[in-house]
Amino acid sequence: MSAPLDPPAPVAIATPALRAVYAAARAAYPAECCGWLTGPRGDAGVADAARPAANAQAAGDHPITPERGAETAYVIAGDDLLALARSFDGPAPARVIYHSHPNGRAYFSATDQQAATSPWGDGPAYPAQQLVVGVDATRVVECALFAWSDAAAGFVEVARWTARDEDQP
Repeated sequence: MSAPLDPPAPVAIATPALRAVYAAARAAYPAECCGWLTGPRGDAGVADAARPAANAQAAGDHPITPERGAETAYVIAGDDLLALARSFDGPAPARVIYHSHPNGRAYFSATDQQAATSPWGDGPAYPAQQLVVGVDATRVVECALFAWSDAAAGFVEVARWTARDEDQP
């Protein structure tokens, strides 16, 4: 038996799921969008469906930065948060949690890192990778995927790509 990769290999995101994330990012602009991608139980390496969530940041629900607006932060809360948590026990668990950055850049900010980490500091808050979509006023620009690394004690970039014209909403 081989040792697990650290960080793990990037989840393969199906094109229709990625296009749904792009559409959500464009529709939410200039606010951040959020949600998650699911995949079939038994295949942790694939995400084939998107599940958008409401960005509850405008209500001040963010556990770290409640003073920021939905243009600079996101939070999944309420029924959406419950659905995300329940997905891990269902037939199509969350594989990737996504959100957008309306400044056109895909990066995992210090706030993103803090919010995605267990409050006890011992790993990710959820067993899912993190996708950040950089979107600007006219298009989705780029995406980056981040996975938890025990060696780095945080999320590290495992994939990055430029948005293709044919995938734009």
